[in-house]
Amino acid sequence: MESGAWRRLNCISRHFLTQNEANEILHLNCSSAPNIFRHVDSEPIVLGGMVMDIHATSSIPARPRTTTPGKVQYVKGGVARNIAECMSKLGTKPFMISVIGYDMAGVLLSILRTCFVTLKRGNLLLEYWESSGLATEGIQRRKDIGTPVVCNFFDAKGEVAAGVASVEAIELFLTQEWIQKFSRNISSAPILVVDANLNPQSLEASCQMAADSGVPVWFEPVSIAKSKKVASVVKYVTVASPNEDELIAMANALSYGDRFRPIQREVNGGSKRSIQCLFQMLKPAILVLLEKGVKIVVLTLGSEGVFLCSKDGYNSVQNHLENIRTSSFGIELYATVNSRLPSDEIVSAVNRLHVLHFPSLVTSVVRLTGAGDCLVGGILASLCSGLNLRQSIAVGIAAAKASVEVESNVPTEYCLTKIAGFCFADDARLVYSSAKVVCDEPLV
Repeated sequence: MESGAWRRLNCISRHFLTQNEANEILHLNCSSAPNIFRHVDSEPIVLGGMVMDIHATSSIPARPRTTTPGKVQYVKGGVARNIAECMSKLGTKPFMISVIGYDMAGVLLSILRTCFVTLKRGNLLLEYWESSGLATEGIQRRKDIGTPVVCNFFDAKGEVAAGVASVEAIELFLTQEWIQKFSRNISSAPILVVDANLNPQSLEASCQMAADSGVPVWFEPVSIAKSKKVASVVKYVTVASPNEDELIAMANALSYGDRFRPIQREVNGGSKRSIQCLFQMLKPAILVLLEKGVKIVVLTLGSEGVFLCSKDGYNSVQNHLENIRTSSFGIELYATVNSRLPSDEIVSAVNRLHVLHFPSLVTSVVRLTGAGDCLVGGILASLCSGLNLRQSIAVGIAAAKASVEVESNVPTEYCLTKIAGFCFADDARLVYSSAKVVCDEPLV
């Protein structure tokens, strides 16, 4: 059995040695990698909501107090579920812990692969999980559970204009007791991803379970209101991935007040602020998260890209992720992306605020609801394959681009053959090569 020390050396060498040295020492090539990885195929844990999404898009400008012609679609959703599906389509095997029901929403999710197949156990969500070789033991299904449902109304730009979420089942039934059944999975996982749909007790219990075993915790805020739950688990969080509004809400929750206000993206006249100006406006809130214990902030900026923030220097960021053990599931992703993206790192000192900006990619927007989830899923799949954090964020942005170009939350064609066909990897390479340092300054 491979020792913990060897696993750690395996992973650290990927991040700190030059690529040639790492290849020489660990023999990481396509022919030998399966033997190297055979003892570290533990599954990343994704804990949170599986949701029936109802997407309503009007064909003409909507008017109040009347119906509007348009299109209504039922889409597989839920932040945690979307992240897990994206990870699986990029070659990782996540272990999902969630809840769904047998109610009407569950029946709608029970549309089978063809209309000629008799209805059998599970639903479309479970059908996908099983057909993809993903474990379903962590997905609780009971008759007294109302399947979580979110109804979103979209404007002409693909943005959510309004929405209603009925996801109480996640808080009520995704309990500490259910999660505890999978404590061994969590304690051996390369990383735990939690979405803020969980109730505070389950959220804290799962994060502590991971922290006690040295498993990195990724906190996904979900929404402005739910992002405030970070206050009870901030000491366990390795990575948080808020958008601007969630960042402000989290900083206020951690400051026990309303010190921070949402920022205005545009200046007088409608022109956009520069990236440097945008960072300076968000910097005080970013510092709150880092000073309260979050090791890495992956701040999503929509069309403006991503800020990667740490107060320990970029190289030390890798230390926080050293327990993300690589697995054989990600060999193809690693080989394809690493061959096109140089693995050199930016050197920066500790006790300094270090921020990298990664630009977004030009795209034709159809729907934006899955972009943030696919960004996170792409980053996580890449980290679990052995890519470093800078490479992984570039892949995540490429994954987000692909998601906004389709009507589903996660593209149906997310597959490694596309990556091998250069399209996906070239997008990632463009993001990677365009990343720039926007801050590297000593902490006061």
